[in-house]
Amino acid sequence: MTINEALQYAKQTLDNIESKILIKYILKKDNTYIISNGKNKLSDDEESILNKYVNKLKNGYPLQYITNNQEFMGLNFYVDENVLIPQPDTEVLVESAIKYITEITVNKKISINNIKLLDLCTGSGAIAISLKKYIPQIKVYASDISEKALEISKINANNNNVEINFIKSDMFKNINEKFDIIVSNPPYIKTSEISKLSKDVQNEPVLALDGGEDGLKFYRLISEQINDYLKSDGILMMEIGFDQANQVKSIFKNAKIIKDYAKNDRVVIWNRSQKV
Repeated sequence: MTINEALQYAKQTLDNIESKILIKYILKKDNTYIISNGKNKLSDDEESILNKYVNKLKNGYPLQYITNNQEFMGLNFYVDENVLIPQPDTEVLVESAIKYITEITVNKKISINNIKLLDLCTGSGAIAISLKKYIPQIKVYASDISEKALEISKINANNNNVEINFIKSDMFKNINEKFDIIVSNPPYIKTSEISKLSKDVQNEPVLALDGGEDGLKFYRLISEQINDYLKSDGILMMEIGFDQANQVKSIFKNAKIIKDYAKNDRVVIWNRSQKV
C-alpha cells in the first residue's frame, strides 16, 4: 500500500485533514513528506498499524486518543481516555476570561499580578493552561476529582511551560482560598442523553460528561457554594450546553450569556455582586 492509497483508505472514516494527521502520525513524517512521496510504500508494520487504527476509528474511537493530541487556543495538548477532548467551542470561555481580565486590570487598575483564578473540573487542563499561557502574570489554580486527569493536566502544563497550582478536589471540597475569577466547563449532559451521543463522544470519560438527570447537577452545586470561594467582586464563567441558557440563568440570576461562533449559547457569566 502506498502513502496515497493509505490516505484513501483512512478516508473511509476520516476527512482529508484528519487522514493526513493519521498517516503523518503513523509514519512520523510531516506534511511535505506526505505530499511529496505519495507513491512510497508503507512497511508491513506501518500497514498493520494503519489497519488497527482504521478499525478502531470505525467503532467511534476518537482520532485524538490515537495521536494523543488536540490543538486548543493555538496550543497542543496531550489527551487520552481519561480526559475530555478540548473542543473549539470552549475557546469562547477562555477568550471571555481573557477579555474580562484585560478590562479589570485597565479600567479598575487592579494589578494583574494579584489576580487569582480557579479552573474547576480542569480535565486536560486546557482552559487553565491557555489562560496562564496568554496572561502569565496571573496566579492559576486548577482542580479535578480525577487523579488520572490531574496527571495529564500536569503533563500539559509542563509541555506548554506554564506553572499551575493543581488540586485534587471533588468540586470545592479541598479548595481553601477565594478567587477573583472562577472558570469551569462542568459535566452538563443529561444522564439519559449520553447513550444517544455520537460514538466518538461516548468513548470519552462519562465522569466528565454526566451532568445528572437534567444536566444541571453541577451548576446547582456550584451555586450553593460559590460565595464561599469567589471574592465579593469576583466573577464566575462557565460553559453550558447550547439549550441550557434559560435553565442556568434561573440558577444564577442576572447572568449574562455569550454565544459561540455558531451563534449557540455557550458561556454564562455571573458576577458575585448579583444574587444566586
